[in-house]
Amino acid sequence: MDYKEQYQKRCVTPGQAVSHIRSGDRISINNAAGEALVLVEALMERKQSLRDVEIVQMIPMGNSPFAQPGMEKYFRHNSLFVGGATRGTIEAGHGDYTPCYFSRIPTLFDAALPLDAAFIHVSLPDEHGYCSHGVSVDYAKHAAECAKLVIAQVNPEMPRTLGDSFIHISDIDYIVETKQPIPVLNPPVISEVEKKIGEYCASLIQDGDTLQLGIGAIPDAVLLFLKDKKDLGIHSEMFSDGVVELVEAGVINNSKKTLHQGKSIATFLMGTRRLYDFVHNNPAVEMYPVTYVNDPLVIARNDNLVSINSCVQADFLGQVVSDTVGSKQISGVGGQVDFVRGAYLSKGGRSIIAMPSTTKDLKTSKIVPFINEWSAVTTSRNDVQYIITEYGIADLWGYTIRERARKMIHIAHPAFRDELAEQFEARFHQPF
Repeated sequence: MDYKEQYQKRCVTPGQAVSHIRSGDRISINNAAGEALVLVEALMERKQSLRDVEIVQMIPMGNSPFAQPGMEKYFRHNSLFVGGATRGTIEAGHGDYTPCYFSRIPTLFDAALPLDAAFIHVSLPDEHGYCSHGVSVDYAKHAAECAKLVIAQVNPEMPRTLGDSFIHISDIDYIVETKQPIPVLNPPVISEVEKKIGEYCASLIQDGDTLQLGIGAIPDAVLLFLKDKKDLGIHSEMFSDGVVELVEAGVINNSKKTLHQGKSIATFLMGTRRLYDFVHNNPAVEMYPVTYVNDPLVIARNDNLVSINSCVQADFLGQVVSDTVGSKQISGVGGQVDFVRGAYLSKGGRSIIAMPSTTKDLKTSKIVPFINEWSAVTTSRNDVQYIITEYGIADLWGYTIRERARKMIHIAHPAFRDELAEQFEARFHQPF
């Protein structure tokens, strides 16, 4: 059968597509900007006929109506990376968080969390009947391969990204056509503190390095200080608009990469329309499943891989907390540990954890003798290398816990150093 015939046979309305969802089903919804919002809205419209449907997702870009108060008997959210729209339901006990390295999420779908359905969001099919997963390949591709039912939101606004990012029409059960903008992540406002942190991070980056960048103001601040670098590359779980600017300036050309030379590699994308237009049909950008991009052994095949991530707290030992504030789950482990370990294994690799020295109100130090009660360690003291604040760089690799504590105090905010020094003396029984 011609793919166009297959396509037309599978086209249904949103309501018809989600009518195949049953009570007790487990559904995967795409990550971040790839979220199939039309399908989510249609599912909400028939909530009265459903009970105990489990929604599994990483970063939400929509308002996650299934996680709002009053939805408890219809849906239960199982978050793999908590976002602003889903924190409330988890805190209230009406939703859950499942810890898992980003690289291993697809394996959850094979064992612990088998899927009844996958809601995916893809590009228009090409002349051979293949749609691209676009800005969200990560776990979406595997979800579509292992779910019992695959419902696709097909959108001409979704960029056609290249690499291992395709699904054929014949592997989709129902198609819902829509035309709506892809959710955007506007560039953050970068403070003077974050600029200083970015400058310190950039000082550790050399010509020819390959970069992994996380999400937020600090990674974006790093990019501000790379304009005099040469021949940089990208192998990152995601990237945003700042990378486009450096590509257009000739700073990022991937020419020195030892894996996928000439290509920027990612597993998902978040940014503005400028980013989405840049990656559309761009042979210099390739998207792959997270099981590949975030595999530490694959990461390590990039010589001089520099990993840059942020956190919310770090203690004297170098233990890094990135996804909890006490007992409150605020995000997820994501790919931080995948890339910290990949950078360690990379020839010439470096891993950086960066954060402001205090909370925004300047009342609390983010460098502490002991992590907060109930907080979870994201990156262990055995994995950490560089920790950076606006007050400097602490190289912890190969140093004793006493030496580490001294280094951490030196990059703490001056207002807290005396207090931290007292804690040091009480802990190590010697003058700071």
